[in-house]
Amino acid sequence: MMKKLQEAQGAVEEAKKRMDTVFVDEQSVDGNIKVSVSASRVIKSLSINPDFIKEADTEELEDYLILTINKALAKAEGVFDTEMAAVTKQNMPNIPGL
Repeated sequence: MMKKLQEAQGAVEEAKKRMDTVFVDEQSVDGNIKVSVSASRVIKSLSINPDFIKEADTEELEDYLILTINKALAKAEGVFDTEMAAVTKQNMPNIPGL
């Protein structure tokens, strides 16, 4: 039983490392801001259209950044949660009562 639990823990740790290499992309509604985030919720890249920077005021730019980054992080969290659920289900021993 302990061996099976250790194997399951190893599989979860391996999946967490793999999430560093899985990326989701998101962009603002108008496409002026683009962000790429790993499934482990680390921002890989962020790009802003230079014309948008010239035209937008600070508050507008901040709002677009926050919305776009939060959408990307939510997607990344969904990917992470789905992967962890699959790994856990596949590797956890069948323990009655759990």
